[in-house]
Amino acid sequence: MRSVVFLILMFLVPLGNVWAQETDNPEPISLPSSHLLSGFTYHPQMWNNCGPATLTMGLSYFGYADNQVRAARWLKPNQEDKNVSPWQMVQFVNSQIPEIPVYALMRYGGTLETLKLLNYYGYPVLIEAGYDPERANQGWMGHYLLVIGYDDINQEIITHDSYDGENLRYSYEHIQEHWQHFNYVYIVLYESGAEPALLNLLGDDADVRQNYINAFYLAQEEAIADPNDAFAWFNMGSMLVELEMYEDAAAAFDQAFSLGLPWRMLWYQFTPYEAYLAVGRYDDVLTLAREVIDSSSDYVEEAYYYAGIAREALGETDRAIANYNRVLSFNPNFEAARERRDALQGG
Repeated sequence: MRSVVFLILMFLVPLGNVWAQETDNPEPISLPSSHLLSGFTYHPQMWNNCGPATLTMGLSYFGYADNQVRAARWLKPNQEDKNVSPWQMVQFVNSQIPEIPVYALMRYGGTLETLKLLNYYGYPVLIEAGYDPERANQGWMGHYLLVIGYDDINQEIITHDSYDGENLRYSYEHIQEHWQHFNYVYIVLYESGAEPALLNLLGDDADVRQNYINAFYLAQEEAIADPNDAFAWFNMGSMLVELEMYEDAAAAFDQAFSLGLPWRMLWYQFTPYEAYLAVGRYDDVLTLAREVIDSSSDYVEEAYYYAGIAREALGETDRAIANYNRVLSFNPNFEAARERRDALQGG
């Protein structure tokens, strides 16, 4: 494993010259010591509904008047579904609310400065972070927060938290620690005419591939600082998947799992499946999927989806089709499962 650590941390460093792009980053901006966006409607989440509730709050800034039920019906038709992914939230905004000219994009590797900058310029931002509140008494899980402000004097990010309340303050340290669990992912909501200005604020993170590279290097720096940081290894693996460097990604995930991750980790993030599938480790995919299915009472449809792909690769067509049908019984909007099932049935 020491050789794997060395390869991931050191061998990839020279690739920076290959990956680097000529980009114009905006000049540094002097921000006020505090800022707060107003005009949101707070929505306490219904059962198992933090994603749709938080997204609905963010959209209310632009005059969206519907409640969280509308988003939930599309994002998670099965109320027990354990996860709504950031890309699904983006897809909902960009395709399901034509009555308002609002769009969404997502990026990885965000920083506190990113949140402050976007907030100051009037962009609602959603982040996904690790969450383990004492009163929930359920252990680690994922949770969305709507960032509505910041306070440098008290070192706090101000949020609407669909579970714990409105205008809730979290320390910078708390945000930094728990946001890392989800690769510092963030979703920005913006009106259609504001896209050029938003992309300018994002600098080289405006380019999706460059953002993957930047987020990889952020995770790499964290792993160098603490080689026992399982989340840093996981985040490296996720970005290497996006960059289609699957062998290195699989090695990073192996290290993350060996160091220990929360048992619910694969309820929310699925890039290990993609890495292991790409390198032919189908049995590992099936093992991970079975662990997730058993721990979630069947309510993580992505586990069935990736198991279906592994079954396809193993030549188990009937079992693959059954897996895809199971996915679609949970979520009829899961188009990738429908396409794979139909391709098998048509063949």
